[in-house]
Amino acid sequence: MIFSRGKKGDRQSPISYQDSKRLIEAEDTAVRADLAGRSDVRPEILYYLAEDPSPEVRRRIAVNLRTPAQANLLLTQDSDEEVRCHLAAKVARLLPQWDEEDKELAQEAILRTLELLARDQTRRVRQILAEALRDLVDAPPSVVRRLARDSEAVVACPVLEFSPLLSDQDLLEIIAEGCPSANLSAISRRHALGATVADAVVETDDQPGIAALLANDSAQIREETLDRLVTRAEVVTAWQAPLVERPRLSPGTIHRLAAFVADHLLKKLQGRKDLDEDTARRVAEEVHRRLDGDPPGPETVAGKADSPPGPAAELDDEALLQALACGDRDLVRRGLVQSGELNARLVERILSSGSAKGITALAWKAGFGMRVATQLQLRMGGIPPAEALSARHGTGYPLTLDEMTWQLEFFETLVD
Repeated sequence: MIFSRGKKGDRQSPISYQDSKRLIEAEDTAVRADLAGRSDVRPEILYYLAEDPSPEVRRRIAVNLRTPAQANLLLTQDSDEEVRCHLAAKVARLLPQWDEEDKELAQEAILRTLELLARDQTRRVRQILAEALRDLVDAPPSVVRRLARDSEAVVACPVLEFSPLLSDQDLLEIIAEGCPSANLSAISRRHALGATVADAVVETDDQPGIAALLANDSAQIREETLDRLVTRAEVVTAWQAPLVERPRLSPGTIHRLAAFVADHLLKKLQGRKDLDEDTARRVAEEVHRRLDGDPPGPETVAGKADSPPGPAAELDDEALLQALACGDRDLVRRGLVQSGELNARLVERILSSGSAKGITALAWKAGFGMRVATQLQLRMGGIPPAEALSARHGTGYPLTLDEMTWQLEFFETLVD
């Protein structure tokens, strides 16, 4: 609601204290409402009008920037929803403007006002407050954290997406508490989202939230995490477009995407400006293959052919460890496939499973030592160090032969 101040060009004449005291008792509501909207009346007059029987007068008080902090606090309990909505929209603007005459008391009253508005029974009041506070560095952190946990997405999402006062720890706790999809998407859209929070978003397995994360160019996503998402994106088609459009994709990731993304996305992939010569050639080959309707050939992206070619078959432990350290994930996959004479889809399934035992069994089957198994868990499987299996008696595998055989047979059933 917009309150009129008279005709365009009109100016109010200064009013004396005695005149303002007389006008607060006027029977005409319009006279009291005009007085409530003035900026040149004494604070006690505005405080008195905060309890006026007319909602229109109280709305003017709620809007007035000169209203004293204690009157604002009083209006948080007003029975008129519009009064509280106007107050929520205004009070955030007062945060840096403490009354120097009684700074401590004013600050306490305004903070209490914000706390009460954040608990208001009406969603619209809380929503207006959240929008007003969403990017303020002067907002009370306790109020922001409460709004971020609001049961209504329209209240929580503005602060979840924009508030600079929410730390990574706050976000991790909110996600762990069971974050609705809309709220999770808001977190995923935060500028420069950290890798730890991005991992937490991925662990929820919420497809819209993960799609929003992938579409956020500024989000920091670990290579291991991105690799797992690429593996699943063949089935979760909503992730394909944001993956194709993400900046700074590795050649291996681009090769893998080229094997399954929709035709229009494949053309976008081909048009990326960051393709090196070899990657551009392989993507072009995939484009031509699809246009010609040919079946996938042996040069198709790593993980799709059962026996991808290359020098990987000659890898020993040290060479594979070096490939892991350099982030050459394609070479690692090919090494596991060829050294263990394994199906590439089985290797991919185990690496993306998050299973420490499965990955350990995979390294054993491929003929590598426990050092390789440990690094595979950490670098390819995304397994936290505290949950990764380590060597037994210095260098030995911590699982029995029967256990490792069972792991491999179990994962084989998943790719049949």
